Amino acid sequence: MSDASPAASSGLSRRAWTMILAGAVIVTLSMGVRQAFGLFLRPVGLELEIDRQTFGLIIAAQNLLFGLMQPFVGAWADKHGAGKVAVGGALVYLAGLALAATAADAVGLMLGFGVMTGLAMSGVTFVVVLGAVGRIVPPEKRTLAFGVVTAGGSLGQFLVVPAAQGLLDALDWRIALFVLAGMIALIIPLALGVAGKPPAPDAQDGLPLKAALKEALGNPSYALLNLGFFVCGFHVAFVGTHLPAYLRDMGLSAGVGATSLALIGLFNILGSWLWGAWGSQGSKKGLLALLYLLRGVAVVVFLLVPLSPASALVFASVFGFLWLGTVPLTNGLVAQIFGVRHLSALGGIVFLSHQVGAFLGAWLAGVAFDATGSYQVIWLTSVGLAVMAALANLPIREEPVLRPAAVPAE
Repeated sequence: MSDASPAASSGLSRRAWTMILAGAVIVTLSMGVRQAFGLFLRPVGLELEIDRQTFGLIIAAQNLLFGLMQPFVGAWADKHGAGKVAVGGALVYLAGLALAATAADAVGLMLGFGVMTGLAMSGVTFVVVLGAVGRIVPPEKRTLAFGVVTAGGSLGQFLVVPAAQGLLDALDWRIALFVLAGMIALIIPLALGVAGKPPAPDAQDGLPLKAALKEALGNPSYALLNLGFFVCGFHVAFVGTHLPAYLRDMGLSAGVGATSLALIGLFNILGSWLWGAWGSQGSKKGLLALLYLLRGVAVVVFLLVPLSPASALVFASVFGFLWLGTVPLTNGLVAQIFGVRHLSALGGIVFLSHQVGAFLGAWLAGVAFDATGSYQVIWLTSVGLAVMAALANLPIREEPVLRPAAVPAE
């Protein structure tokens, strides 16, 4: 039986669907475990005598290393294939979780949760997987396919975060980390689904890497994409790391915090798919501007409404719908403007901006809390950044860059 039937009816080959689904599950596992780290703030902090600023700095360092490595890992995946990169990332992830589970102090936790996990994430998440998917799906289906893979990260948050809370309720936090490490091991066989060396480029694929980097870095639209994604990173790291603790501080139960993270994941399954689908049909920059603006509105309403379990869960649901819809739209714009030959490398640089924002969101929230006993200033900063990101996306030029007709391959 050929690819012509079910897959062809959707415009995608069987190989494309295999890569999309395998990539989605890889992201489900890698992001699901990572999104559970906020649940460990209180038990780890109490046992190891680590304050929130220190824990926030550890998660911030993880985010920063994740971003710093991403352009290099992405370029390697562009050249050699996503499968090898995913296997390597999974092995480092396993080692990082094991090291964190045996940590005796903040230094050990920094090496495990911060350094090794940060390095590992660059090989098992969106940029590497989306680079592989972007080369195998047709342009008109690309943003939708990106949305399906991105939804995998949310499915992981929906499934893994409550499971992690259950593990923490039943087991010591160290044992819980070893169980989560076992889940990460599943990425190794799944990497076969995204394996394969990328096809050799031709003149239509775009510039050699050095020239492509120079072109992108000199393009105002690329700079604006980086600015917007910086804000996205700030938002998701702050909320993902500190929302459970914020809700506990305000008198709500640990279960509400875990359920809030799970709802963010659940609603982002729908959100990632819909924002990706809408991006395949309309203006990606317009959708990005709308998404960031809606994030700001969601935070303002959350702060104005009296806090209760219901209001916390409604906020988590709304913010979840807006959580990672930026990923298919932003990566879709990178591919649309610059092509797919170096999608993982160029997407990796944009993702670095995301992770710089994530570093500041996770760390500064801890600094603000330890200094003032409140997250209020960070919530208000998040609103201002949302407006800034919305305005930054509006001037982006969505047309492909104009290049000479023929460019010699490397």
